[in-house]
Amino acid sequence: MRSILLPTLPVARVQVLRVLVYAFVVLDILTLSGDVIALAGNSDFYTPLLLARILHVPAVTPLVAQLLRAVILVACVAAVAGWKPRISGTVVAIAFWAWMFYSQGYGYVAHDHMALMVAVAVLPTVATPSAPRPAGPVDSAGHADPVGPADYTDPAAGGAPLDEARSEAAGWALRCIQLAVVATYFFSIVPKIRYTGSLAAWGNSAILTWASLRRGSLLAHWLVEHTPWVFVPAQWGGLALESLSPVVLFLRGRALYIAIALYMSFHLATLVLLGIHFLPTVICWAAFLPLERWRQLGRGRRAPRTPRAPRTPRAL
Repeated sequence: MRSILLPTLPVARVQVLRVLVYAFVVLDILTLSGDVIALAGNSDFYTPLLLARILHVPAVTPLVAQLLRAVILVACVAAVAGWKPRISGTVVAIAFWAWMFYSQGYGYVAHDHMALMVAVAVLPTVATPSAPRPAGPVDSAGHADPVGPADYTDPAAGGAPLDEARSEAAGWALRCIQLAVVATYFFSIVPKIRYTGSLAAWGNSAILTWASLRRGSLLAHWLVEHTPWVFVPAQWGGLALESLSPVVLFLRGRALYIAIALYMSFHLATLVLLGIHFLPTVICWAAFLPLERWRQLGRGRRAPRTPRAPRTPRAL
């Protein structure tokens, strides 16, 4: 169980994921959840979520909304820049959770933000290596050549280079985000059963056809008119992806990449047909990827290639 919940994963993977998540949070509060500014002052329509009620979070005011947005923007920029990521990340987590309490507290709850909220909550728990790598040999002038100009070591990992350092703290944070991503799909089965009585009833229903007529694109309308038979199989395909989502947690290598491609294709289809994007969840799928390789490429490093065997000269 420890290896499942606390896998030892690269610290550099968390470093790259921080940049992706915090950059997206900036985009999110300015666009997707930017309705908090418009909702401010409409306290009569405020219906706080359960956790907001427990914490006695009051209705947002225009001044609080503006200040909250400013705090999130400044903290995200600081976190992306690498300035004290544990402190700046904690500020982002608290402020963004408060922001989402308000965004989801006026009658509509979008579960596509769940993984993103978990991500901002757990990323600050991973320590950031700060000790410089040991210097190289001293030259004739008495100057030491650094081993790697921009590398750092992780003291918790015995001084190993950051690109090679691994820790359970990094694994725990990444696993939490992965679990939140999977839960977003798996627990979406619950309302389907609740509203239709069974998964079979939902899978054989006309819900996708209705959604296509109500909010679908021109392509969706064309499908309804010319190939209406495609919607029921599509619904069952979506149910299969949601029901089998926990399997992704145990996949590795090519099988994992194929699974991620399937879920990305699913979201691309809903975007093209219905205008539903699920971008906050899509961003958090990065927690499954070997992001530390991006860090190495960004520093101009490449994995060493196996030398080829010399060719045998051809006979004349």
